[in-house]
Amino acid sequence: MATKKEKTERLGKVELFSDLSQKDLGRIVENAKEVTHSAGQTIVTDGQVGAGFHLILDGEASVFRGGRTVAHLGPGDYFGEMALIDGGRRTATVRAETDIVTLFLAQWGFKPLVRENAQMAWKLLVHLSKRLRAEQEDHATHGH
Repeated sequence: MATKKEKTERLGKVELFSDLSQKDLGRIVENAKEVTHSAGQTIVTDGQVGAGFHLILDGEASVFRGGRTVAHLGPGDYFGEMALIDGGRRTATVRAETDIVTLFLAQWGFKPLVRENAQMAWKLLVHLSKRLRAEQEDHATHGH
């Protein structure tokens, strides 16, 4: 089991949370829980409503879109960060390839933290704005 310090450090490496203070990261970790998934288990399913964010602490997973493997994930990798904010549908299926432990942060545990902390909310808005702008520029230059 990872320590709170280890979880906080790993969370700080997630792009969405990279601008947050150690105190804010610690608050998020306190509202998250470790979840174990068995090898072969589907963690999230494409098209289903997302309940939250997973940060892989130990183990490996594969990401599938349209029945094809599009990525392999391991410790430090993550998925579901957009579900934290909009609770929207999953855009891929993620399956555990080995026994896997994730730090799971549910939307209902995250929302009150953001509501109570304007500075955290602002940093998240700035990050999402940068991400959207980068995607729009990418689409404009590559004609997607």
